[in-house]
Amino acid sequence: MTQKFSLVAMARQQLDKAVESTGGHAADTVVGGHERVLRQTVMAFAKGSEQSEHEANGEATIFVLLGRVRVIAGEVSWEALAGDLIIVPDTRHRLEALEDSALLLTVAMPR
Repeated sequence: MTQKFSLVAMARQQLDKAVESTGGHAADTVVGGHERVLRQTVMAFAKGSEQSEHEANGEATIFVLLGRVRVIAGEVSWEALAGDLIIVPDTRHRLEALEDSALLLTVAMPR
């Protein structure tokens, strides 16, 4: 079965939720889930909010849909704007929203 999604529309919807939430973030899984190898999630962060330090649970990328974010792994950091793709480091890392931002997180879970 083929399905079509507007990632930009989903990003705007999640960003509205993030800005209104007390935690400053919101997310919705688009493809896959815990039982699948591939999972894609639209995540949104209000300016100044962050995803706390954690480890990746598989190979992952972040595609920035809206805004600007920073990914920090130890002493190394990467800033990304809308249209940029970051390969998530295979080490502890965190994400900061430098602006109201939305991204597509893609994770391939090991079997």
